[in-house]
Amino acid sequence: MAFGVATTARLVTVGALAACAAAVGMATAQPGRADAVGYLVNVTVRPGYNFANADAALSYGYGLCDQIGSGVSYAQLVNTIKSDFATNDEFQASYLLSQASQELCPAQIWQLRQSAAGYVPSAQ
Repeated sequence: MAFGVATTARLVTVGALAACAAAVGMATAQPGRADAVGYLVNVTVRPGYNFANADAALSYGYGLCDQIGSGVSYAQLVNTIKSDFATNDEFQASYLLSQASQELCPAQIWQLRQSAAGYVPSAQ
């Protein structure tokens, strides 16, 4: 099946416009959005946190987000989590902190990363 010159030009134009629209859509994509369900699944299924219920888990996570937003350092946050959950497990503390920031307040991830620069876990 052969296309005429006019039809071919229209197809090329439509294809180019579609490609431009897709490029604009990717360039103006919104940053990551909060995902409370993802946070709940990740911190309530994993043993060690023992939140009383989903509201308690969300409240704790949003509290971490508030602290990140107010400039509390990564080291202080990790130590608070370890104290709150009566553990010396560095991974458990950093996991909860990373889940809260990634799933509940993704806009604050950069601030948390900056605060964590140079962090060295305490000796156990």
